[in-house]
Amino acid sequence: MDLPAPGSLLDPRRLFAAPPRDVWLEIGFGAGEHLLAQARRHPDVGFVGCEPYVNGIAAVLPAIAEEGIDSVRIFADDARRLLPALADASLGRVFVLFPDPWPKARHHERRLIAPETIRQLGRILRPGGELRLASDHAGYVRWMLEYLTREPSPFQWLARRPSDWRTRLEDAVVTRYEEKALERGVACVHLRFVRKES
Repeated sequence: MDLPAPGSLLDPRRLFAAPPRDVWLEIGFGAGEHLLAQARRHPDVGFVGCEPYVNGIAAVLPAIAEEGIDSVRIFADDARRLLPALADASLGRVFVLFPDPWPKARHHERRLIAPETIRQLGRILRPGGELRLASDHAGYVRWMLEYLTREPSPFQWLARRPSDWRTRLEDAVVTRYEEKALERGVACVHLRFVRKES
């Protein structure tokens, strides 16, 4: 999929032949395990997957073709180019699963979860929409929580007890990144936020 003309905003529902019930975005889908599983489970939802690396795109396209999945659109670039082009309140859910933590301090400005991205996510998610994040990097988890809970954040963290971030959601899919972390004995954290109503 392509970006709209400069100055225009894209309603992602228009990417699909039949208007979907909702549109969900996955940023950095890797090999596409989660993206494809969600598309299979929710055939009435339109999915936009962002992935800048050709290996990930090459992994997911054959499955889309072989299974005849027509509810997935691919943006083959950095999601930070797409977010400003999406219409306000046009998404119901966004997934950011195991993003690159850029662990060295001098690279922290490359982290996806940052003030401008949070602002854009707050704009394109409708009120009540969900932002789901996961990471196996404790420093990045602290970073994400700091920025996403800092006022005037448009998001509310839904955790009430430790199991809310220690346990993968029932409808989540284990990605290869999570599998590798678990094999190393590293704890994975699953964060769930909702777009505030106002």
